[in-house]
Amino acid sequence: MGFGALLRRWRKAAGVTQARTARALGMGERTYRKIERGATPPRLTCTQCESLARLLNLDRDERHALLLYNIGTNVVSKSGQSEVQQALRLLIDRQLPSPAYVCDRHWNILAFNSAMAEWWPWVMEPGANLIRWALTASEARVQYQDWDKHASAYVKMLKFALATKPNDAELRGLIEDIQKDPDARHIWETVHDMGETRDGHVFRMNVPALDWETVEVVSHVLYPASMPEARFVVITWVEGAEDDELDALGGARNAWAATAASQDDVAIAQRHAQNRADEAAATRWRRETALASRTVVDTPEEAAAQAGTNRIPLPALSSVLGPEVQLTLSLDRRIVVWAAEEATRCWAVTHVSPATVIARIPKGASEGPCLAEIHHLVRAALPADPTAATTRIQQLLDERDREQRVLRDVLDAVQASPKASSPRSASAAAAH
Repeated sequence: MGFGALLRRWRKAAGVTQARTARALGMGERTYRKIERGATPPRLTCTQCESLARLLNLDRDERHALLLYNIGTNVVSKSGQSEVQQALRLLIDRQLPSPAYVCDRHWNILAFNSAMAEWWPWVMEPGANLIRWALTASEARVQYQDWDKHASAYVKMLKFALATKPNDAELRGLIEDIQKDPDARHIWETVHDMGETRDGHVFRMNVPALDWETVEVVSHVLYPASMPEARFVVITWVEGAEDDELDALGGARNAWAATAASQDDVAIAQRHAQNRADEAAATRWRRETALASRTVVDTPEEAAAQAGTNRIPLPALSSVLGPEVQLTLSLDRRIVVWAAEEATRCWAVTHVSPATVIARIPKGASEGPCLAEIHHLVRAALPADPTAATTRIQQLLDERDREQRVLRDVLDAVQASPKASSPRSASAAAAH
């Protein structure tokens, strides 16, 4: 059916109009109609999916389908890292035929490709968690060769994470769940080393989907920039010699089992984790700001109201920038509310800086009523403090004076010897 047809069926079943659905998604009705027709690939965020699910009263299976079409997974991490971007989703799928997945910092599975689901179907279960599966599931003990070594590696990772973030409630809850298993608890109590990741580990596994063939794989662990606190993991199948002493890459078999992290490694990881957390917060802020800065309202009056009570209408510049444009300057927030009519009773509203509007003004529109409105924009683009604004204006004037002096000097030189400045004359002179 496609997502558009599915969306149309849900909307009609709920008795909701296209206009109301579009407003709930923060988009114009014209854009929404295209989605229902299938002309525009949908890229709804988690927030938009939740808004749509509430409006159309979707049941559990329908919500699942909505998330799969738009986010690429129905798993929502408890820590808030729930949205896997479309570009990252594409990268996961492009790892085929290698299994690949994304997990959060607590090893909750956020997304995976079809090879991962085929080799290890547990990733499709609600609340799937890598370390919980590896340490407590009976099938993991069959699939990992030398399971005790792998269990020790995962316990090292848990202890490293705990040393890095000792007050992490979700991490402590995961550890408590794992310790309910007697074997896992024994390993927890007897392993005292730490390890950060399984990046570069070469090991053997028995894979049910391959008729229980034993394969040798390499684990690659990366941190995607769009989700800095998450892990992007690719499992590469490598062909190696039948050698119990050396792995497929020529290293000592299971050499990773003897590695351990130090307190210095913990301190470094804490700094890196803080940097990734700061980057993740900045990334979320940028996304939320971009989403919040664009809204859809019914009337131009509602759009103007977003500029607050201390606002200045800009009708002359509005008419210059488009027949269906309304600009309103907010003096308190020092932004311009730019509203554009997309359809009847549908005004798309974006908040932009005064400098953005100034840059869009045509050269011939700096006279009469437009000039007075430009004065308001220029003042709003300057510091609010009069002394600071004066200093900035003087700096700008000095810069313009220097530019004009240089241009006048070049102009005088060009007019004084036009033939010498000509490329053709210069070429002729060089030939002689």
